Amino acid sequence: MSETTNNINALLDFPFFAENFLKIRSKSGEIRPLKINRAQMYVHGLLEKQLKDTGKVRAIVLKGRQQGMSTLIGARFAHRVITKRGMKAFILTHEQEATTNLFEITKRYIDNLPAGLCPKPDASAANKLYFKSFDSGYAVGTAGNKAVGRSQTIQLLHGSECAYWPHPEEHAKGVLQAVSRENGTEIIIESTANGIGNYFHRIWQSAIQGESEYLPIFVPWYWQEEYTSPIKSTDWSEEERKLLEAYGPDGLREEHLAWRRLKIAEFSNDPEHGANSFKSEFPFTWEESFRSPTENSFINSTMVVRARNTKIDNNDTALIIGVDPAIGDNDKTAIVRRRGRRTYDLETWKNHNTMETVGRLRNIIDKEQPYKVYIDVIGIGAGIVDRLHEQGYWQVEGINVSNRASERLKYHNKRAELWAEMKDYLDGEAPVELPDNDMLHGELCNLGFKMDSSGRLQMESKDDIKKRGLPSPDCADALALTFSGGKMINIQSMMPLKKDLDAMRLHGSMFY
Repeated sequence: MSETTNNINALLDFPFFAENFLKIRSKSGEIRPLKINRAQMYVHGLLEKQLKDTGKVRAIVLKGRQQGMSTLIGARFAHRVITKRGMKAFILTHEQEATTNLFEITKRYIDNLPAGLCPKPDASAANKLYFKSFDSGYAVGTAGNKAVGRSQTIQLLHGSECAYWPHPEEHAKGVLQAVSRENGTEIIIESTANGIGNYFHRIWQSAIQGESEYLPIFVPWYWQEEYTSPIKSTDWSEEERKLLEAYGPDGLREEHLAWRRLKIAEFSNDPEHGANSFKSEFPFTWEESFRSPTENSFINSTMVVRARNTKIDNNDTALIIGVDPAIGDNDKTAIVRRRGRRTYDLETWKNHNTMETVGRLRNIIDKEQPYKVYIDVIGIGAGIVDRLHEQGYWQVEGINVSNRASERLKYHNKRAELWAEMKDYLDGEAPVELPDNDMLHGELCNLGFKMDSSGRLQMESKDDIKKRGLPSPDCADALALTFSGGKMINIQSMMPLKKDLDAMRLHGSMFY
């Protein structure tokens, strides 16, 4: 390979190009070379993989404050504009000050390129650059204008701080549609969270659930080296020790926790309020980003992270299946398996009628031979249970979660009791395993709770959580149903019952 070819390949390699030729203004005001940090490299790697796999980039990036995403995307687009023909890049920001700042970032990239590497732009204004020789350009606009970018033809679009756009639905119908579906095009939407129920929250949830072509990318705050502080005390709280246990393998250090303490104190004199504000601005997980300070989350995300990172080889307990059925386009039917301390094989489907769901459950029961299948009988569940009973499936048991709890003085209804069992399971001393699934994680941590007028635990209803802009917790409710018979059922203890039922089936009993 010739030296010229090597040089061309090097120029086309974005990380090499960025760190050798692009300049930024540091937080201290110094003009220096761009050094790609861990968060930026992680996002770049996922974008490149999607580009290779699909030919296009469609991504939504959720991050904490000042993690360098605009710097990265601006650099990425500047590189594309000056190394490929016919590339028009557009950045849409939430306010005029941000528009000015992001344009200055890109202009600084271009102005500080080595002499001879790239021609000077033929047109340069306060919000655009244009290179006539390769018909490429770069422009910015502010989301306050509903029609901004609508009439343009764009190949590269950066939606900056989308959660703060004043007219997001208009832009979804306008500037986002200005990007063609040709190979090589990119739409990257990024933002810190701004509450729940808004456009950014909805498209993030859609991406997480695999209902759109957008790749969801979350970047935790503790990947930033600058978010550290000298350790003044190692007297860590129980919460801080759990955070180190859960996120230490991913890079969280005691210096990060020391910095976190300082920020919490800055946010509020009330430690609890300060901690809630920190979670919104500097989240450990994407679920924390969208938390509402007025809502009480029943299950802590740290428990779920720990369980997602745990692997259990547990074959001495019976298979229990939980099913939360639904019909129509709004909710999903969710089914999950649990063997003692191991939960696995979560699956969901939509738009099945009652008989289609019955057929799928029959196939699962015949193949996997569970000890129990617990089905929520509210709504279409009762019909599903009746039909499976007619067909002789002894394992199936209907659960009405609105019925009274076994411990009536503690729980508002059966659902609250099951969720309490599930929380105790996740927070117990013995390790447990959950599927490494973002949708289940979010549903477990999003549900709120309160105490009713009799002082009993009452879980937030599905209707209420939908009003907050969050999806129905179907997967989490399916998992809760697996605790209808307790946390652990030993295989040996159930063998006599199974032998009796097998004999009944052999002799044509009405129960099978």
